This record gives sequence, structure tokens and C-alpha cells, in this order.
Amino acid sequence: MATALFAALFIGAGAGVNLLLVAVPATFAGALAARAAGRRLRPWTLVWAIGAAALLVVPALSDAGWPTFLAIVAALGLTGFALHGGRSWPSMLFGPIGLFDSVGTGMLWTWRGVRERASGSQGRWVPVLRTVLIALGLLVVFGALFAGADAAFADLLGSLMPDISLEQAPWRVLCFILGLFGALAVARTGAAPLRWDRMTFNPGRARGRFEWALPLIVLNLLFAAFNSIQLAVLFGGYDKVLSETGLTYAEYARQGFWQLLWATLLTLVVIGLALRWAPRDGVGDRRLVRAVLGTLCVLTLVVVASALRRMDLYVDAYGLTRLRISVAAMEIWLGAAILLIMAAGIWGARMLPRALAVSAAGFVLAFGVIRPDAVIAEQNVQRYERLHKIDVRYLRGLSADAVPALDRLPEPLRSCALRDIAEQLEDAREKSWYETSLSEARARDILAERGTSGAASCRGATRDEEYDPDADPYAP
Repeated sequence: MATALFAALFIGAGAGVNLLLVAVPATFAGALAARAAGRRLRPWTLVWAIGAAALLVVPALSDAGWPTFLAIVAALGLTGFALHGGRSWPSMLFGPIGLFDSVGTGMLWTWRGVRERASGSQGRWVPVLRTVLIALGLLVVFGALFAGADAAFADLLGSLMPDISLEQAPWRVLCFILGLFGALAVARTGAAPLRWDRMTFNPGRARGRFEWALPLIVLNLLFAAFNSIQLAVLFGGYDKVLSETGLTYAEYARQGFWQLLWATLLTLVVIGLALRWAPRDGVGDRRLVRAVLGTLCVLTLVVVASALRRMDLYVDAYGLTRLRISVAAMEIWLGAAILLIMAAGIWGARMLPRALAVSAAGFVLAFGVIRPDAVIAEQNVQRYERLHKIDVRYLRGLSADAVPALDRLPEPLRSCALRDIAEQLEDAREKSWYETSLSEARARDILAERGTSGAASCRGATRDEEYDPDADPYAP
């Protein structure tokens, strides 16, 4: 009920600390239900719970919607890990799904529990209800008197109390229902989790050494040939390569980044399939598997470095965008995943599922904490200071995270870049403190101090020599 009330009161037009406030009573519901069912608190359960709480701090820091969405999804995943437990691949893959499986059964489980405890319990819950109602009555009466006696105190109460009106009643009721069902699902899962570790998968039929190793050795040779050229380029051979191909730096970078990204993803698939059918008769087979797949992993790391270098060239030529920073972050995580796979090949794969889950959640948390819109704005402002080239039309579509960096631009570029952001912040001025991020509050202070008085000259200032209206807006 506390989770439902918090959801109804605090979930509104924006995301901030309100998501964390709603998660606190839901966490207690799951912890108390697990304790009543005889479950013990394990170290990894605490790791997943703390990680989920840390991810819900991202909406309180960043105003951008896309890092917030990723953080919420990752927090739900870690919540599923904390409630279900487990260490195997099925636990990591299906743990978050099992949380939603408890939404329907949670209501039936709660109804049965309430009926069992209702008989003969009036002597316990009636005094509690009476005490709560008296406390609420005292708060309302004396709070109203003090608010009428002092305007400053009235403003403080108004800023702290949720804004509730009849127009918002349907939304509040929906949030109440969602909060109630969500908390019951968490409690039901905590009391009776699905044991995904009990799922077993038969390993693939082991192949002979020649049949298994030959395709992978050929693939390694192909990777080695490609990487030899890439290493030459990375160590200063761009002029020769570009003179022979007739491409510019930007064209060379754009031409290969997506292919290299897909090559990295497919390599992970190849490694997974190769492990399934790897020969495993003795020590010699294990050494062969480690040598062949270890070589493939090392060569794939060079591909990752090449892809990131190409993206760096493209960003230098055309600036940083949301898509570019997102796929670059994904490529970095893929490189980290390959390093973890290499470590598992040396020290054993028992911790690999958890390690990959921790690394993915860590990258999502870091991605939200650095506030990518702020990084995008900073890179483009630095690029303008160096080359005097900037695409204001793109930058003014960023979130409030970008305001401190864009504030350094000269007029009228500064006002042109900040005009749309200022209008959005003005429209959202009525949001409560718990729906406002730290970046949004800081942006309001900056705009209140300096304004956007130069926006009248935006028509000429936004004409960017790089801007191509026919270009693909989703190109990297």
C-alpha cells in the first residue's frame, strides 16, 4: 500500500528522485516477504539490489530521456536477479522475465494471505488504523494553521506536497494500481522465486579437432590479414590508404564502422557456438580450444579498436551525436565482454554470466552518470572553438544536460542553441521538486541569469555549412 500511495503521489510529468522514492517501499516489501519465507540475504542479492538503486539515481541527475529509459530497464533487470537469485545463464537471461510472471499470481497470493490473517485480527489492526487517522488529522489541522500564519512556511509546504487536482485523478489512480501490482509482484517473487538454475541444457555433440578447429583457424587468418592493414593505418598510414582509395577521412571512417560493429557481434555468436561443439576429451582438447578462441578474441579486440578509431575520425569531421555516442559505448562494452570471455577461458567460466550482467549494468550506469547530452554539447562546442563549425539545428534538440556547455557559445549561436531548451524548461516549470533532475535545476539557473536575448538573430546563425537536409538523420 505504501508503494501504491507513493506511486500515486510522486509519479507525474517528470522523472527524478520520485522513482527512487517509489522503489524504497517496494524493496522493503520484497525483503520482508523473502524473510518471512525463510530466505537468507546473500552477498550477490545485496549487489544486485544496490546496483538497481544506483541506476535509479540516473533520472535524478540527467534530464535526457534515453539514458533514463536505459537505467530503468537495467534496474528492473537487476531487481529480477536480486529476487530470483542464481548464477547460471538461465538465471541471467530469464530472471527479469520472472518478475513480470508474478504480477497476476501476486494478487491471488495476497488475497489468500489476507483472508488467512483476517479472522481474529481485528484487535491488532483496528488500533493501528485509528492511530494513523489521528496522526493524519493532527497534521492537516495544524499544518493548515501554520501555513495561514506564515507565508514562507506555506510556500515550503506547497513545494514539498504533491500537486493533486481532479484533472490528474485518472493518472493518479492508474499509478496507484501499477504501484500496487508492482509491489505485490516483488513480494510474491521474493517469497517464492522461480529457480532458473534448475533448468539444464544438454551440451552440443563434441566435434573432432580437425572438424572444429579448421573453420576457426581460417577465420583467425582472415582477422589477422584485416588487422595487419588496420594496424598500419592506426600507426600513421592514413595518407597512403586514403590516396589509394580516393576517400576522405570521414568517408573512410563511415564506410567501415557499422561493418566492424556487426563483425564484433557476430564474433561473440561464433565463440558461443564454438564452445557448444568444442572437443572436450582431454587436456589437449582444452588447450586447443583456449589457443584458437583466445587468438580470435585478441584479434577481435583489434577490430574493436579499429572501429572506435574510425568513429573518432568521423566525430572529428562531423561532430558527436546521440547515435554516434551510443554505438561507440556499445562497441566499448563489447570489447569489455570479450576481455571477460578471455578471463573465463583462463580462470573458468563459473562467474561469466554474473560478470557480463554486472558489466552491462555498470556501463548503463556510467552512461547515465556522464550525461551523454552534456558530452555531445561539450564536444561540439570544443569543435566550434577549434574549427568554427557547428550544427545548431541539431544541438538545440538536446536536453537540459547540454545547457552548461552550450552557454559558452558566442551570441547569437548561444541563444539559438538554447532557445528550444529554454522553452521546454518554461513549459515544465510547474513540475515538483521530486520530478526535477539536477541538470534541469542547473539549466534553469543559467537561463534565468543570462536568458536567450539573442534568439532574434537565429535565422542566419543556424545556417551551417555542414548541414545537409537530404542526409540520413540516423546515419552514424
